[in-house]
This record gives sequence, structure tokens and C-alpha cells, in this order.
Amino acid sequence: MTSAERGPGQTAGNARSDVPWDVSFLRVGALATAAATVVAAPVAWLVAGRPAAIGVVVGAVVVTAFFCLSGLVIAWAGRIDDAFTLPAALGTFIVKVLVFFAVLGTLPADGWIDRRAMAWTVVAGALLWSGVQARWVWTRPLYYVQPPAPPEGTDSPASRPPLPDPEKPASRG
Repeated sequence: MTSAERGPGQTAGNARSDVPWDVSFLRVGALATAAATVVAAPVAWLVAGRPAAIGVVVGAVVVTAFFCLSGLVIAWAGRIDDAFTLPAALGTFIVKVLVFFAVLGTLPADGWIDRRAMAWTVVAGALLWSGVQARWVWTRPLYYVQPPAPPEGTDSPASRPPLPDPEKPASRG
């Protein structure tokens, strides 16, 4: 492949796939977080009062925004070059942690929002989102190599030669 045939950000050993980055887990994670918040906020209000309920809602919004931001940044970086995904993920993680701790540090200890409820909601939300992402990865057909193209000049699957069985090594003759 010549440099003219490669897309931007591609190197000779790093051919880009035409498969788009899938961020459909963001919708599922947001819906799961919303469902958990609908249950947790009233419980927090009954157990610890209005500031705890507000902390649960704000924590859920924060974790959802952070995971959506990471997912979009990583997908954007992956469209440019696969090698950019790890730095993008680590960079957004560091920025989010610094912003979160700065916000927690500026909130008053006994203000209109319960910092402890918000922090625990972020922890629980991060675990929930991690579970959503794990399930999403485990249930998707991810190809680690490009599937072979069908032979040219064939009209039906029956006329194609059978694919080799990966469990049986080819005989050498």
C-alpha cells in the first residue's frame, strides 16, 4: 500500500478498517443509570433527606456525562488512528478525575447537596456503566481479523468452496 492509498493518520503496518466505531452502549448506559436513579433518589430522600437525593441525581448526571464524554472522545480518536485510543482514554480519565475532585472540594460540607451521597453515586454509577460496557463487548460480534471476501464469479453460497476447518490442520502433501 502506498502512502497515497492510506488515509490520514495511517501507517504501513496500521491499515484502518472501514467499520465505524460503535457507541451504542452510551444509550443503554444512560437508560440503566436513569432507571437506577429513579429508584435511588426517592430512597435517599426518605433515608437521608433532600440533600442526599440531590446528591444522587447530580452524581448520576456526572457519571453519565463522564462516560459519554469518554466514549465519544475514544471513538473520535479511533476513527483517526487506533494508536490514539489509549492516550485519548487515559487523557480524558485524568481530566475527569481532576475536575471531579475539584468540584467535590469546592462544595460545602453541609450545603444543599450531600457530597457523600454524590460520591457514592458516582462509584455505583461507574460500576453500573462498567457492567453495561462489559456486557456490550461480550455480546457483540467483534472481528479481530477482516473476514475473507467471497470468491468472485460465484452466484450462490452453495457454489462457493468450503472454508477450511480451523480445528483441523491442513494436510501437507
